[in-house]
Amino acid sequence: MTTPDTIVLVHGFWVTPRSWEQWITHYEAKGFRVLAPGYPGFEVEVEALRENPQIIADVTVPAIIEKFEGIIRELDRQPIIMGHSAGGAFTQILLDHGFGAAGVALNSAPTEGVRVVPLSQVKSTLPVLKNPANRHRAVGLSFEEWRYAFTNTFTEEESRALYERYHIPASGGIVWGGVLANFRPGHQDTWVDYHNNDRAPLLFVSGSEDHIMPPAIQQSNAKHYKSDTVTEVKEYQGYAHLLPAQQGWEEIADHALDWALSHAR
Repeated sequence: MTTPDTIVLVHGFWVTPRSWEQWITHYEAKGFRVLAPGYPGFEVEVEALRENPQIIADVTVPAIIEKFEGIIRELDRQPIIMGHSAGGAFTQILLDHGFGAAGVALNSAPTEGVRVVPLSQVKSTLPVLKNPANRHRAVGLSFEEWRYAFTNTFTEEESRALYERYHIPASGGIVWGGVLANFRPGHQDTWVDYHNNDRAPLLFVSGSEDHIMPPAIQQSNAKHYKSDTVTEVKEYQGYAHLLPAQQGWEEIADHALDWALSHAR
């Protein structure tokens, strides 16, 4: 077996690849090539996306998946894929499509069929879901909304600094699509084959204090998988949604990498 030498990091909503900055340098220091692409059109910096949110409003899940698949096809061996939040759902889709030697989904959004909707998730996504017209817009979070959804265990100073550095609007269309996926006939954008025995091993990582994607979502998502491939869940106490930037993230990054290397197909 050829050991993976590349890690592909998939960011979530309301942030860009900048949110992986500490993990990128951490893994590069261990000798890995680290790729953290933005979604289509997200090749610009945070500040430019704030100035032109139409780029965000126009993005679609199929376009995101197609971009990441194209990047992975260019590699000479299958990488480890790690995704955070919506990126966790995209990681699951990529694995289901046959990409990746192993996958890690951190505080992951659910794939189609997961119907657990905790009240804290409802409150966190209300800025988008309170208005059906937001399906055609990019919708940002106020600082107070960001702190509740992303950094509820951080100090106010830490939370505000991360808000200013990372926050961008999110695609209202994709957020609404995730909500409606379980009520529309046929396969939607976040569908995966839970019986796919050819899928690479997958680890769900949860933060116990996550408001927007609480552990109950990852637990339910993991239980949906009925295939023979490895699917595990690891929960970290005291961590909020923005787990990759919370103090102590190094332990989580190291565990995720060690798990992926030891389970890589």
